Amino acid sequence: MDDTLPSPDAASVPSAAPLGQTVYLAADGFIDDLVAELGDVAAVDGRLVFADGPARPAAWAQNIWFDPVRIEIASIKGGAKALRGIQRNWALWSQRHHRRASLIQENLPHVSSKPVVFPSPLPTAPLGSWTLLDENTIVAAARCSSPYRHGEVPFIENRTAPPNRAYLKLWEALTLFGEQPGPGDRCLDLGACPGGWTWVLHELGASVVSVDKAPLDPAIARLPRVEIRQESAFGLKPQDVGPVDWLCCDVICYPTRLLRLVRDWMDSGLAKRFICTLKFQAETDHETARAFAAIPGGRVLHLSQNKHELTWMWPAA
Repeated sequence: MDDTLPSPDAASVPSAAPLGQTVYLAADGFIDDLVAELGDVAAVDGRLVFADGPARPAAWAQNIWFDPVRIEIASIKGGAKALRGIQRNWALWSQRHHRRASLIQENLPHVSSKPVVFPSPLPTAPLGSWTLLDENTIVAAARCSSPYRHGEVPFIENRTAPPNRAYLKLWEALTLFGEQPGPGDRCLDLGACPGGWTWVLHELGASVVSVDKAPLDPAIARLPRVEIRQESAFGLKPQDVGPVDWLCCDVICYPTRLLRLVRDWMDSGLAKRFICTLKFQAETDHETARAFAAIPGGRVLHLSQNKHELTWMWPAA
């Protein structure tokens, strides 16, 4: 009979029990949209939404915590030890007992949160998320949907060249897409005015057909590989433009109208990749968002740079 006793250190490590739920971090200000999208949920705690069972598609979740566990702890060091026993890198979502949570995080390896230089590849190191439900209970997930802390992609901004801050949406979308346009690529920018997305595509070395009834910012209009078409994006037929490697659209319109435009281009076979913004008015059009999500190979998500809008990407990386 083996009567070897466990070491005191091993005995002191709190055990982790499966939560049996998935945790969704709602995009800031859009908890109701996330709950409506998920349907049946178990609990809402601040921006965290708990739903029974495995993860469901959730465009309004800025980050999804897969297979979270519950850890009962008696001390700060015990909490940190339990997390370190699961993996190295953790991001704290602090909702309560902020001092205690911060002290636990300080006992974990430091995770760099430097702003991202665009273009950069996606991080490859696993990054878990955790929070304190109460003073002695941790909920943690070693694997999340976003490789960035809380799904936020902080960029080192260019505050001089782009004509507005909309370029940050395309930076984030292209980063998550996993590839970017480059020299030799032909891009179509629908709803281009004042030219932030055209600037991004041109900076990457692509040629750009910029379409908008309103004029581009003069500095963008002067760029050498920009072709301007001052007309409506919805009056433009795919065959009038020809093949494009990227179709990018940030036009202000009802999502149903955007869906018809996208289907016309997909049916034409003339666009290889899409990045489009679904902009909502007073109410969120969940039905059309679901229609975009149902397009095989695509992905609908709320970027950290989005407002009351979603981004659809096809084909998704």
